[in-house]
Amino acid sequence: MSLEKNASFIVWYEQNVRKLPWRETKDPYFIWISEIILQQTRVIHGLEYYIRFIKRFPNVEILAKANLEEVLKLWQGLGYYSRARNLHEAAKDIVTRFGGRFPQKYDDILSLKGIGSYTAAAIASIAWNQPYPAVDGNVFRVLGRLFAVETPTDTAEGKKLYSELAYRIMNPGQAGLHNQAIMEFGALQCVPQNPDCSRCPLQHQCRGYASGKPQQYPVKRHRTKMRDRYFHFLYIIYNNVYTYLHRRNEKDIWNGLFEFPVIETAQPADFAELKETDEFKKLFPPDSHAAFSLDKGNVRHILTHQVLHAAFYKVEIRTESEMLKNYLRIPLHELNDYPVPQLIHKYLSNMI
Repeated sequence: MSLEKNASFIVWYEQNVRKLPWRETKDPYFIWISEIILQQTRVIHGLEYYIRFIKRFPNVEILAKANLEEVLKLWQGLGYYSRARNLHEAAKDIVTRFGGRFPQKYDDILSLKGIGSYTAAAIASIAWNQPYPAVDGNVFRVLGRLFAVETPTDTAEGKKLYSELAYRIMNPGQAGLHNQAIMEFGALQCVPQNPDCSRCPLQHQCRGYASGKPQQYPVKRHRTKMRDRYFHFLYIIYNNVYTYLHRRNEKDIWNGLFEFPVIETAQPADFAELKETDEFKKLFPPDSHAAFSLDKGNVRHILTHQVLHAAFYKVEIRTESEMLKNYLRIPLHELNDYPVPQLIHKYLSNMI
């Protein structure tokens, strides 16, 4: 069978498709929400968030009118919070520019914040069967193995080639079905590690399989360099009633989320070294009579390009330093109302 306009993906998909709520609709809003959630999240984890999200925000107008903090709180635990901020911004844009109707033209979809070529193609093809190939990580892997592509995916030449290959094997009349089929094929059959090639319907057409080394595809030129960062979080309890938070607004991780006062050091630091930092001395001057205990140490949290090494100190104080007045003081019982990074959420889940 020719690789051109290959129907094998659709045949396989109809026999193996997982029943998921966003596959039972042509509503572009619901498809959009599902695609954004699943960008960095496994289906089994993203499903419960999708259900909660569309229950609270059943259409684009309601999402646009929502408070950003509520959107972030509902997103808590999914990580990559820029996705939630972009969803909120894009929803407001849809209301402003398109009268609350999700745009149907590919270029208009692509113009929305947080939507790239893959997501725009997925929405346009699934909702309206427009012939745009959706090329995500799963599709890169399937095509890379199927055609034994030596051109790296993370180059302009590679991206252009993969888009051309994706279009070559897509039947434009079944664009939406094909895109869902090949993405599902990559997620369930042509998996990153130890693919079951013996049961693959495309085995005899797969050049990667013929090479004897299908797992060497797709080729990637650049390896992401990881950066180590050292965070020392201070869970401060004032008179057994209050604690302190601050909202991250820098162009850095967790923008818009709340966190405890934190001291970041360039290198690993124990408590004795932490006490010598200027930030610590400003937060806890000698007359503060603060009581410290290491609540949780050696916590490793991996982000896309960073590895966070965190420690959580519980601090009990009776007097408030001048520096602490720059933070948001809240009653302890309200702490769970604030959207926080997953790292802090996991810590609090054992505290509250």
